[in-house]
Amino acid sequence: MAESRIPASPLSVGSVVAALTAASLHIPAPVVLAVTDSTNDEALTIAAAGAPAWSVVVADQQRSGRGRLGRVWETPPGQALLFSTVLRPPAGWAASAWGWIPLIAGIAVGTAIAEHCPEATLKWPNDVVIDGPAHDGTPGPRKLAGILAERRGDAVVVGIGINVMHAQDMLPIPAATSIAIEGGRVTREALLASVLANWLPLWDRFVAGGGDAQATGIRADYSAMSATLGRRVRVDVAGKELVGEATEIDLDGHVVIDGVFGRQSVSAGDITHLRPV
Repeated sequence: MAESRIPASPLSVGSVVAALTAASLHIPAPVVLAVTDSTNDEALTIAAAGAPAWSVVVADQQRSGRGRLGRVWETPPGQALLFSTVLRPPAGWAASAWGWIPLIAGIAVGTAIAEHCPEATLKWPNDVVIDGPAHDGTPGPRKLAGILAERRGDAVVVGIGINVMHAQDMLPIPAATSIAIEGGRVTREALLASVLANWLPLWDRFVAGGGDAQATGIRADYSAMSATLGRRVRVDVAGKELVGEATEIDLDGHVVIDGVFGRQSVSAGDITHLRPV
């Protein structure tokens, strides 16, 4: 584990555009902010005003970012890659397609991070993690990144937060980690470009295939990167606990749990990886 502190330079429009240009990404001009309460709120605002698909809002610091299940979190300046992207799915998509939107983002984020942290993997539904104990010895996995998708009209905004340069004492819990702590070295601008460069072709394939995760191979791609499948897990769903083996990601992007209750598909909930008994 590497625990050195990496000097962080503030993001700028110029540095972000340069990284996107170097990656040959042809997307709308990014919005780059020094600080914001929530990049998702900013992206939802521009989406409502008609911003095109792949409009991106990036912030150097976020004060009231939203996580899953109503959680709120804050990041120190200069340490995380914090951005939200506007997507505009085709009209008439089947309901099964919508659940795959954050999972596709997860594949892109996980692939980009794995270039610097080869052990990066996916924890259903929307975390990128290192599948091992926390650095204080408590059970992991160690969280590197989180993803939150929010729908507004015909647009979906996908917010992504990646711990890039943090030292351990900058993180809120021992089970969080960063690319730097895990020994990786990458600038936030380069990582943004890498995520988008992985994400666009996945999205184009999914759209061209009519939002069918099975036929397009997206379901197989996600399953291959999953640290959750094949594991004994506990899922907290609406105040109830389900314990069993996570056997598959179904056609809707839900995780299927096999336990004493039979097989149950779970669309949302807190999931914990359990140690083998």
